[in-house]
Amino acid sequence: MTKLLEIKNLSVKSVEGNKEILTDVSIEIDHKSIYVLIGPNGSGKSTLAYSLMGLPRFKITQGQIIFSGKKINKLPPHKRAKAGITLAFQEPAYFEGLTVENFLKAGNEKLSRQEVEKIISLVGLEPKEFLNRTMNHNLSTGERKRIELASVIAMKSKLIILDEPDAGLDIIVYHELYNILNNIKKETNASILLITHREEAGIIANKAAFLKQGKIICRGSFRRVMISYCQSSGRKKLCQKVCPNNL
Repeated sequence: MTKLLEIKNLSVKSVEGNKEILTDVSIEIDHKSIYVLIGPNGSGKSTLAYSLMGLPRFKITQGQIIFSGKKINKLPPHKRAKAGITLAFQEPAYFEGLTVENFLKAGNEKLSRQEVEKIISLVGLEPKEFLNRTMNHNLSTGERKRIELASVIAMKSKLIILDEPDAGLDIIVYHELYNILNNIKKETNASILLITHREEAGIIANKAAFLKQGKIICRGSFRRVMISYCQSSGRKKLCQKVCPNNL
């Protein structure tokens, strides 16, 4: 069985400035799994996400992106989205005057009311309370991030790329977020690429990779990756907390 996503020896430059950001990056993501990409700020994590989505700010100079067995290097963003790749940005957008229900249907007009209710429930929100609310500043950050996740589910994507969805959330809320991501994996056929710098993401990771200065330092089990990550950053206490038997 083919992997859902194969990134082979990928190098990427920014179009503006012509600076290489990613160098010889290779990872593989299985079907119906959660893959965690971890690394410090400025390591190239978001660049990888945008490159997978085909955003024109970045240029692939080497390597291949293979999705569902097909090379997609030259596909524009809308065709990658049609193939089943969706990117949720770190900061969800506001849409004054647009209800939550209509926002969810914007990505899939064929959704029935019953399907919309199921999707919004999957991210931990009560349909009767939220579907008629508008996408404005009255929604909390946590609520908007849940609704953004619901919109991605509504698109029935094969691969959901989440660019630091846990940024700016407190410890209670991001643990709730990880539970939601686990539910998404169980209830849909989607895989999730979770980009983060939080070690707590390991509770839901099937596999992981550590990206630093545009290069993959380590990949495999989250435990193995975290040992590499915390030792590389000099965080001995973190090593002892996450992997106490390996020090």
